[in-house]
Order: sequence, then C-alpha cells, then structure tokens
Amino acid sequence: MRKTKLKLWRWQVLEPEGELKQGFSLASERNTVLQEFARRNAIPIRLRPLSFSAHRSWSLRNKIDFLHQLAALVHAGISLDFGCRMLAEQHPLPAWRALLEQVARQLEQGQALSVILEQWPTVFPPLFIALLRTGELTGKLDTSCRQLAVQQEQQYLLHKKVMKALRYPLFTLLIALAVSGAMLIFVLPEFASIYQSFNAPLPALTQHLIAFSDWLERNAPGCLALTVLLTTGWAYLRRQPRWQNRIYRLLLKLPLFAELVQGQRLTQIHTTLALTQQSGIALIQGLEAAEMVMAHPLWQAKLRDMRMSISTGGTFSQALSQAGIFTPFCIQLARTGEESGSLDDMLDRLAQWHAERTLERAEKLTAALEPLMMVVMGVMVGTLVIAMYLPIFQLGDAMSMG
Repeated sequence: MRKTKLKLWRWQVLEPEGELKQGFSLASERNTVLQEFARRNAIPIRLRPLSFSAHRSWSLRNKIDFLHQLAALVHAGISLDFGCRMLAEQHPLPAWRALLEQVARQLEQGQALSVILEQWPTVFPPLFIALLRTGELTGKLDTSCRQLAVQQEQQYLLHKKVMKALRYPLFTLLIALAVSGAMLIFVLPEFASIYQSFNAPLPALTQHLIAFSDWLERNAPGCLALTVLLTTGWAYLRRQPRWQNRIYRLLLKLPLFAELVQGQRLTQIHTTLALTQQSGIALIQGLEAAEMVMAHPLWQAKLRDMRMSISTGGTFSQALSQAGIFTPFCIQLARTGEESGSLDDMLDRLAQWHAERTLERAEKLTAALEPLMMVVMGVMVGTLVIAMYLPIFQLGDAMSMG
C-alpha cells in the first residue's frame, strides 16, 4: 500500500444478516476489496472503480478539518472507532468516507490510531504520526490533535498568502499577453484591411504591428504547439530534483522574492521543531519530521546535514550556523534557548517572528506589484490602441488640411 497507487471502489454487498449495504473502499487492487468481503462473510453484488482526485481529496484543508473534528470527539469522551464512523457518515468526499471506515474497523480490532494512520503515508505525513503517537503515550491525544491542527492551519494560511504574492505578477502578465495576442490576431487585421483602402502611408508603429500580426496569424499553430511544449517541459523539469535546486537557487537570488520564500521555509521549520519539542519528541526526531514536511530537496539536504551534525555531538545552534540558511537572529535565540533550557519556547518565538515578517513582506510585495503590473498592462494595451487609431487621426488631419 505504500508504493502502489490507491483506487477508490464503490461497492454493494449482502451482509450475513441479510442486510443490503453499500459504501466505498480504498485499495490498489480489486482482489483486496473482495478479500475484505470474504473475511466479513459478505456477498458482493456490485463492485466498480471510481475516479477521484488524490490532490483534492488529501488536501491539507481536509486534513486540518479531520484533526479539529478528531480533537473535539476525543475531548468529548467519544470512542475513536465510533467517532471515525460518525465522521465517515457525514464526510462529503467518498475517499475520506472509505478511509475513515477502514480506520474504524481497525480501531475495533484494538490497533492504535497512530499505527493505523502510519499505513497511509500518502495521506498522513510523519509529523502527524509522531505527534499522535506522543498524544497516545501521554494520554493527551485531543491536545496533540488540536496543537497539530492549529500549526497546520497557520502554515496553510501562510502558504496561501505567499503563493498569492508570487502568482499575482505572473497571472497579471499572462492576462496582458492574452489580451494583446487577441487584439493582434483578431482586431488589428480588421483595421489593416480598412487602412489598405486609404491608399496612404501608415505610421511606422502601425506598419510594424501589422507585420507582426500577419506573422503571428500565419504561425499561430506553431506558436501554440511551442507554448504547449514549453509548458509540458517546464512541468516535467519542476519534478526533477536537480532542476528544482536550480530554479530554487535562482528564486533566492531575486531581491523581492528571496526573503519571502526563505521566510516561509524558516517559519515551517521553526514551527515544526517547536511543536515536536513541546510534545516531548527528541530534537533529532523533530528535525527528521521537519525534513519530511519540507517539499524541496535543497532544504531537506540542509536539515539532513543538521541531523548528522547533532548526532555526532554538535549543538543545535552550531548546526544552524553550519547550515548557512538561518539568520543570525535564529542562531542567537537558539543558543539562548539551549543555555536556558527553554529551546521549545525560543523556537515558538522564532516561528511567530518569521510568520509575521513573511506575512508583512507578502502584503508589501503585493502592494508594490499592483501598480507596476497596471503600468505594464497599460503600456502593452495602450501601444496597440495607439497603433490602431493613429492612422485614423492622421487621415483626419490630412482631410482637414485639404
């Protein structure tokens, strides 16, 4: 189940008691679902696969909602198996219904929740498992779930804010290019046919744009194919670790975006470490969880080097200094936390400080780029409008002089 792709199955069975039931199951193969029916002595009547989006079903927003609901159920004294069945009945996504039903059946067999969720690595990352296991051992599962949900929600909101700031200029530029392309291909040729009847010389700007419009119209299929090829190639390269590092290093050299991206990553690292330290998890295990949470190979390699440094006798502040990605403020607070025995509190303060700074930078970046993008769009569209109407103005002047 760890390596194979999960499929969603919709089934209808006849239970041994004679009751007709229907539901959903997650399994990589059809035989796995049939074996489950055989263990229950249920007779399958209908079993067919359903298409589902893993990205949408296992989104962070759905995981946060699950953690909040689980914390509320445990705090209310409801048993985990009964609570999971309640959540399964009311969940709007079939994939989560199937997952929660299977979790409930395993809970009824006496398995621990952390052990069960560990069987679903594509859904629940190692950080979830580590904190839930700590909550089970300490008898504070509701507290662990609530803390984890709050931490993940903060990261989710920060990520959305940063992505909005990064995508805004690209989205605005694409809109400007689309509008300009539509005017060049569909509008400017109509004006060009009208100008031919004037039998008068056109301004240089209009001539150049008409020539470019003719070239674009003749080569539109090739341009479209090239765009699709470049988009596909970019999507492929983004999945390659070597190119991910190159793209990320380039992004870190951009003056406006570097601090924003770095602030988001540092917030994620410090928040994860603070949460694991407050839960009583060892620092090396916390770094391992942070490494699993980070999606970029460059940061994963840095955290891996930090783990190796601490495991060989180095201090946490020394590992931060050797990593080369942490600010002097981070290193100084970490050293203070080590000396005073309050490393978890210092990590929490660092996480809050970086989160506030990153949000502030995202807002400033968005505010700075809005007028700039308006200027870019105005220049592009305005140039086209001037080029189209300038011959008309010149013709009017010529007629008035005549």
